[in-house]
Amino acid sequence: MTKILADLETPCVVIDIDRVEANLKRGQAAADALGVALRPHIKTHKIPRFALRQVELGAVGITVQKLGEAETMADAGLDDLFLPYNIIGTTKLDRLVALNDRLNLKVTADSPDTVAGYAQRLANSAKPLVVLVECDTGLGRCGVQTAAQALALARHIALSPGLQFGGLMTYPAAGKVAESDHWLADAVALLTEAGFDCPVVSGGNTPDMFRLNKSVVTEIRPGTYIYFDRGQVSLGAASFEDCALSVLTTVVSRPTANRIVIDAGSKSLTSDLFGLVGFGVVMDNTAVSVTSLSEEHGVIELAEPSDAPRVGDRIRIIPNHACPVSNLHDQVHLISGNEWVETITVAARGRTD
Repeated sequence: MTKILADLETPCVVIDIDRVEANLKRGQAAADALGVALRPHIKTHKIPRFALRQVELGAVGITVQKLGEAETMADAGLDDLFLPYNIIGTTKLDRLVALNDRLNLKVTADSPDTVAGYAQRLANSAKPLVVLVECDTGLGRCGVQTAAQALALARHIALSPGLQFGGLMTYPAAGKVAESDHWLADAVALLTEAGFDCPVVSGGNTPDMFRLNKSVVTEIRPGTYIYFDRGQVSLGAASFEDCALSVLTTVVSRPTANRIVIDAGSKSLTSDLFGLVGFGVVMDNTAVSVTSLSEEHGVIELAEPSDAPRVGDRIRIIPNHACPVSNLHDQVHLISGNEWVETITVAARGRTD
């Protein structure tokens, strides 16, 4: 007998594979229409099966956020990885060298200290490590602060043994792509004037990938577009009908006519708010949100008294942010419609190293 949603133990993550496929094709089409390479970020799903499908559809490679994610994906056969993170420390650098020896790998740096660590470990390597300069174009996180600093660090990379300058990278703030492009264009012009080729200018995010114009950026790195979530819907990148990931949960208490308590708390749903009210919405009634979370309980306060849903009923929650939800669960259930297809492991889950 075919397994259905009612057969699954809750709380659990369910992934609508029909929506995933539609989202992946839509994302690839958007990159193709813009004439830029697509290098999707797998931190959203952390599943080799989906990463391989993204490449099969036309992605030039994938983006990973930590060495552990990179190692997991490499073991699954992915061979073109971008790791936009400052890798610090002897043990991590040893792992980085091992990865660089086995596949096409690029990393980033935003300081001479990081570059010095790479060069010290790669100085005698037969294969250079490709390093991009990370640029802070407005997000206020990592990155050089000016175009002049980008040029100075590019020079430092080019002069360092075992390293190869690979271009520029940024993660633009949502809705600030025009400002980011202006920053990057100034940096590319400065590099060109100084005689530096800039083979890759990497940027992009999910909220802005469907409204980009042709710019200096040569590749984009969206992640959440595979699943979408409530946050992306609020930014206009998708509709709730596009959201492929939801948390299936059971109503465990109805202490009042206005209060619903579910078995999905902060261990199953992210506490990210993104300026939204509540921690996710009910899939079949997106006007209703999860109003509070404790570790094992989620609470929904209804505006009007109701006797539905009852204890034992199941509802699906679309989270505010899909990425951390993936990292909270060892496995996800793939579904088509309301029928279970397969249960798979979130292979890179917890790989924060």
